[in-house]
Amino acid sequence: MKSLVATIIGLAVAVFANPAAAYVVEVTTSIPIASVEDKEQLRDALTSAIDDVLDHAIAFTPTVVTLRSARIVGDRIYIVLLIADGDGEEAMKRLSTEEPAAIDSPRESVSSGDGYELTQ
Repeated sequence: MKSLVATIIGLAVAVFANPAAAYVVEVTTSIPIASVEDKEQLRDALTSAIDDVLDHAIAFTPTVVTLRSARIVGDRIYIVLLIADGDGEEAMKRLSTEEPAAIDSPRESVSSGDGYELTQ
């Protein structure tokens, strides 16, 4: 009888729970170098690429868009964006201020036999 009541309570909590959905994504896009001749064209190309990502790659309304890095590879500029909604932004703030958990046991390095060290 006790397990039946506990099961019913557990199911009720699971059914009526309202999980928070926090969205945080990192997106890589690129623009051709040929389209960038001066600062104004670079700004326009970046704005266009970011708008394209926001319109076609994500399905939520972001509150923060951060340019994480940009690299030139060949004839393209690759851009890495970090995009989050309000809940995702709050989660990132909490994660950045929290101390990392202490590890109870140190990790051991084990040779793989191929000359590589594996950490367990």
